[in-house]
Amino acid sequence: MVQGNDIQNKGPRQPDEEAIVDAVDTFSGHLEALRAVLLKSAITIAVIFIIIFMTVSWWFGFIGKGADIVVMGPFEVIRFYFRTSGAISIGLSVPFMLFYLWQFVEPRLIPKDVKIMHSMLPMMILLFLLGLLFGYFVVHPVSYFALISMGEQNFDVLITADEYMSFLLVTTIPLGLVFQLPLVVLFLNYLELLDSALMKSVRKFAYFGLIVVTALIAPPDIFSHLLTLTPMILLYEFSIILVKRKEKRDRLKADG
Repeated sequence: MVQGNDIQNKGPRQPDEEAIVDAVDTFSGHLEALRAVLLKSAITIAVIFIIIFMTVSWWFGFIGKGADIVVMGPFEVIRFYFRTSGAISIGLSVPFMLFYLWQFVEPRLIPKDVKIMHSMLPMMILLFLLGLLFGYFVVHPVSYFALISMGEQNFDVLITADEYMSFLLVTTIPLGLVFQLPLVVLFLNYLELLDSALMKSVRKFAYFGLIVVTALIAPPDIFSHLLTLTPMILLYEFSIILVKRKEKRDRLKADG
C-alpha cells in the first residue's frame, strides 16, 4: 500500500496542480519585477537627493524668490535643506519612476493598451509640469503676498523657512495632480465609465466638486481659490472636448 501511494504521488501532476504552480511562478515573477522597480526608484531619488543637497544654495534662489524668510535655530536650517532637497529630488525623479513603472507594466499589456499608454505617458508628465509651473508662477506668489499683505495690516509678519517651504509645496504639488484631470477623464472613457453626454449632464455637480477640491487644496484666500478653480473648470471643459473628439474617431472607425 505504501509503495502504491509513493508511485501515485510520483506520477504526473494534474492540470489543476500545474495551473497553481504556474500562477505562483507568475506572481513571484511580478513581485520580483516590482521590487526591481522600487529599488531603481529609490536609488534614483537618493542620487538626485545627494546632488540637490550638495547644491542647495544654488536652488535656494528659485525657491525663496526674494521672500524675507528666517530660521529659528540650527536644526531648522537642516530641516529646511532636507525638505527642499527631498521635494526637488522627488519631483525630478518622477519621469524616471514613470519609465521604470512602464518597463514593469508594458510586457503585461495587450498591444492596444500599449499604444494608448504610449500617448498618455508624455501627456501625463507635461500636464504635471504645467500644473507645477502654474502653481509656482501664479498661485504661489499671488497667495503668498496677498496673505502677507493682509497680515502686515495688524502684525509684524515673520515667516520661517519651514513654514515657507510648506506653503510652497501646498501651492504647487496639488496643482500638478489636478492638471491630470483630462487624462483621468480619457481613461474613464476608455473603460466606458463615462462619456461626453454624461459629463455635460452632471456639469453642475462636477463644478461643485471642483469647488470642494479647491477649498481643500488652495490657501484660504479668495484670490487663491479663484486662481485654482478657474483652470480646474477649464480643464473639465477641455476634457469634454477631448472625449467628444475621441468618440467621433471611434464612430468613424466603427463605420469604416
